[in-house]
Amino acid sequence: MVSKEEILSKTHYGLTIYSHILRLYYPDDVVFTLKGRDCGLCRNPFNANRETLHIFIEKENVLGNALDKEFARHEDSENAIAAGDAFSFAELHYKQSGNELLQTLNKELFLHIGEKSRQRVQNSNLFEVMPSATDFGRSQERSFYKNNSKNSNQGNQINPVNHGSDNLFSFFKAPISNTKPHSETTLRKVYNAIVGNYYKDSTEKLRAISDVAQMRKFKAANFDYCTFSGTFESRNDKALIKHSGLLCVDFDHLQNLNDLKNRLLADEYFDTQLLFISPSGDGLKWIISIDTETATHGDYFAAVANYILQTYGVTMDKSGRDISRACFLPYDPQAFINPLIQ
Repeated sequence: MVSKEEILSKTHYGLTIYSHILRLYYPDDVVFTLKGRDCGLCRNPFNANRETLHIFIEKENVLGNALDKEFARHEDSENAIAAGDAFSFAELHYKQSGNELLQTLNKELFLHIGEKSRQRVQNSNLFEVMPSATDFGRSQERSFYKNNSKNSNQGNQINPVNHGSDNLFSFFKAPISNTKPHSETTLRKVYNAIVGNYYKDSTEKLRAISDVAQMRKFKAANFDYCTFSGTFESRNDKALIKHSGLLCVDFDHLQNLNDLKNRLLADEYFDTQLLFISPSGDGLKWIISIDTETATHGDYFAAVANYILQTYGVTMDKSGRDISRACFLPYDPQAFINPLIQ
């Protein structure tokens, strides 16, 4: 059996349910943007696509305290549909209810609730997938995953993003030979640039090039980039000013890009902060949060790489081990950002 509570714990109060359904109707749109606890008005597929759907986060007890449960809810400004929560909204799309609907959401959103798969590593033996070459001991290996599991007793996500200035990182203007940062930036600003039209022309030109060497040359000369893992005086590990608490995981030359994308969004241990398709069109950039007070950037990278290999059978690009790893910014209107990031 799948419960509503289990689904809500894996879908950011239910916001991911709204996002998933709306993306099915509007695949080329940014379906909503969360500001504080409010998504404002967005298009309602059940009201002739009018911008009348209001999605917001509300406490179970409006007059309660900070520890009360929270839920994503909706209203329609024209009362085209009844006010309700993510599950009642899902009922309108799937034409299902009760356990049948919960099972569908579990499958469609790749939540893996109740699954017992050899590929999925359980809390009790997660430390066993840690690379033996790491510098820290078994006790630290256990704590690395125990502290970060979404299913820990405290219910915390992995090293929650602060949704603010603590996650600043450096932005660089093209070409790649320019190693002096242009400015400091945030996940929200990068997301807005990626889903907008700013990089559309250069991305389309890149993907029209058939020669691999020419593609690399064009990308290096024409694409802005950033160093997600921190702010720097220059693009060099030794010039790090401050680590951002973020790790950029790079997947190249994927055979089934959309399948991996959906599975990463539903990953049991790592909450996606930002996810987008690479400039070449056949890879993914997955941004997750890490805690460099628990382990070094390099040790985290090694642990995540082994976890990804064991769980998904995919090898990460090893260049992500470098703190100053450059990540080119493409055009991707379907990029995903954690709804809680402002």
